[in-house]
Amino acid sequence: MLNPVHLRTLVEVVATGSFAAAARSLGYTASAVSQQVSAFERAVGVALFEREAHSVRPSSAAVFIAERGAELLAALEGFEDEIAGLVGGRRGRVRLGTFPTASARVVPHAVALLVTERPDAEIGLDEGEPDDLLAQVLAGTIDLALVYAYDLVPRTWPEELTATPLLDEALLVVLPDGHPAGRAQVRVEELADERWISSRDGTAGATCAVRLCAAHGFTPRISFRSNDYGVVCGLVRAGVGVALVPALGYQPTAGVVGRPLRGKPLRRHVFAVHRTTNANPLLRDALAALGSACDQVAGEHLTRV
Repeated sequence: MLNPVHLRTLVEVVATGSFAAAARSLGYTASAVSQQVSAFERAVGVALFEREAHSVRPSSAAVFIAERGAELLAALEGFEDEIAGLVGGRRGRVRLGTFPTASARVVPHAVALLVTERPDAEIGLDEGEPDDLLAQVLAGTIDLALVYAYDLVPRTWPEELTATPLLDEALLVVLPDGHPAGRAQVRVEELADERWISSRDGTAGATCAVRLCAAHGFTPRISFRSNDYGVVCGLVRAGVGVALVPALGYQPTAGVVGRPLRGKPLRRHVFAVHRTTNANPLLRDALAALGSACDQVAGEHLTRV
């Protein structure tokens, strides 16, 4: 294996024309330069200089090696810069996971900030439900995932993971504009005879709605299901049912109203989750960017933690 320090010395000797000049340029003694050149010659198995009393003359092999070696050394310096950038968080790759409503409201701000602050970094993004994202975090296929947990559907985290709370969302009852129950705060029991629109059966949102209604003495009559809250609110606007929607999934539009529950508010909590042992230097920047994005969306029904 050729020593890059010895190669750098040889390149400098050929460039300057003498051991003494190379020594001054590199900050070595002339003796050290001579020893390094001799070591390099032993490594390649051929004499590279004609040594005379007061000068040295490079052989054709030395000239060839110096030319190619200068290219290699430049590439090595570039590689060292890339490694320094990776370790310092200026380069590298960070892979994010998120759920749909955060994709629409939170993630664009965070990604824009990361792109601005880390233009040489590669940022990946995937979308899914919390259980799928947590599995990917544990497997190492994504570095950081935005996930959620409902008050009525508590979640525990695997011990390998660190969960950072970012945002609390109020759960809103979404009603057609003009609905009799659409006062400032909704009494859930008044909606016992309504048709309900819910997310897919078995999801945390659907389970939360069923448990909420059960706590008020009835089982909701779920007629329509969609995991797209835009579709859910569209169905409410069409007058075919009511729904329970987290604040990130509700955008005030004509024809629908979103009202908080009467009494103790129910919330969905948003966390950023990563493997505790993940040493990716960009992880800290991604967490900071997500926090900054949550600051931007915080407001009515959305509380920054």
